[in-house]
Amino acid sequence: MIRFNATSVTIDAAAPDGTPSRTITGIAAPYNVVATVSDGTEIMLSPGALPTDGPNPKLFVGHQSDKAIGTVIAREDTPDGMLFQARVAKTVLGEESLQLALENVYDQVSVGISPLEFSYNEAGVMLIEKAAWTELSLVSHGAFGASASITQVAASIHQNPDETDNNPDNPEVEETEEMQPAVTPEVVEAAAIPTSPIFASAKREFVLPSAGEFMAAYHIGGDTFKNMNAAVAEYSASKRTALQAAAGDVLTTDTPGLLPVPVLGPLVQDLNFLRPVAEAVGMRAYPDSGQSKTFIRPTITTHTSVASQTELAAASATTMVIASNSISKTTLAGQVTLSIQDIDFTSPAAMQLILNDLMGEYMIASDNLVADNLLAAATSSGVWDLTVADLLKSVYDSAVDISNGRNWTPTHMLVSPDVWGQLGQLADTTGRPVFPFIGAGLTGQNALGNATAASWNGNPLGLQLVVDSNFAAKTMVITRIGQGAGDAYEAYESIRGLMSVEQPAVLGRLMSFHGYVSTFAAIPGMIRKITQA
Repeated sequence: MIRFNATSVTIDAAAPDGTPSRTITGIAAPYNVVATVSDGTEIMLSPGALPTDGPNPKLFVGHQSDKAIGTVIAREDTPDGMLFQARVAKTVLGEESLQLALENVYDQVSVGISPLEFSYNEAGVMLIEKAAWTELSLVSHGAFGASASITQVAASIHQNPDETDNNPDNPEVEETEEMQPAVTPEVVEAAAIPTSPIFASAKREFVLPSAGEFMAAYHIGGDTFKNMNAAVAEYSASKRTALQAAAGDVLTTDTPGLLPVPVLGPLVQDLNFLRPVAEAVGMRAYPDSGQSKTFIRPTITTHTSVASQTELAAASATTMVIASNSISKTTLAGQVTLSIQDIDFTSPAAMQLILNDLMGEYMIASDNLVADNLLAAATSSGVWDLTVADLLKSVYDSAVDISNGRNWTPTHMLVSPDVWGQLGQLADTTGRPVFPFIGAGLTGQNALGNATAASWNGNPLGLQLVVDSNFAAKTMVITRIGQGAGDAYEAYESIRGLMSVEQPAVLGRLMSFHGYVSTFAAIPGMIRKITQA
């Protein structure tokens, strides 16, 4: 289940004639907007990904099914996103939820979906083409930040004369809310209506918050967290003995055992598990389904020949020679041992976090192997002195070296991050970028390709740019890959996955992740590198 938040939500709790309508309307989820969900995954909904038919999604509070407060009653798909209208049930929780919306606590909505059809782009963002929409929730914070807010909320008190009960033991007041055109939620109070007197009652005793309540108040901040701290201090003061009271005020530092320590998830991820070179080359399946230690990749070393023939003279005859190249497999593996206590007691669960990291490290290691072997197979086609003119010469010299005698052309420029930065900073004599960001309106000015500092994507001189931090500094390789026909470099992979074994003697669990990777320079002469002076 994936959950993330949308923007521009309004609440309409009363119709224009004063009758309760109790509806919430807005954008359930925008299209073509990248959002980060609770587990750190980046996703983007494509237009039409959410359905407008089928069972109506339920309306929850905070994605908790035991806090259902209504149903989505209308859905409208637009090019920009999915619009919705939901009705809030007149229950105690429904009343509280509407009031919290009026107080600007629940100022966003969040959809709960299950992806059915999806893919990943080069940046690792999950592109969802089709999903099952199961629920919609009122939340206080979400993936789209401050822009995901309830912009119009207003309230008035409504009571029919025949509904007044003079019995002081059974006061009844029916509350409804009306929409008012306001950007900041505000409450509009109607004229005072006589009601039965409200008698004084004993103050409810404060109960120390749970870790979840304390963390929620911390997230909300402002008066909510201030009031929480004040209540904790008041509770501590009420429980002091006479001796403690005489000794002076008691601060939170004096009662550390009474205060919960929240743990905010998900885990901060400082590595982006990408495989730029491996994805560009295209990891192929092994021909033997991974059942042998090596396999054969044939290549042509001598072609047949055709030449002019004199009448009754022998025709040109050249024997075709095919090389039998033996390709070996490299095993990439990692392991970790967890104690049962780590598995049982940690929150967020340590085992899943560690396994995700182990699989991510396999991705980095396999990409590093493919990148290193590609660079090792390359032959120099020039030395770049960092000028624009010399870059053009070096790239075209590489293209000529690739094309001569083969009729293939290069497709990719693979570079290290420092070289990517150098390319983006190249300018002509008037200061205009050589490879401009086309979206910035620079089309036609030095339009020999484009680049942007916000993305590794680009196509300098028409070559597909691939940036990989696994390359050594000052790396630039020009080659033809990922096309099937005429590929100069190939890579093969078989991911074997996770293995685990219990260790009862030490109350532990040993887990490992492994796979096999092979590379092959099919046409070494078409792998060219440009070094730096």
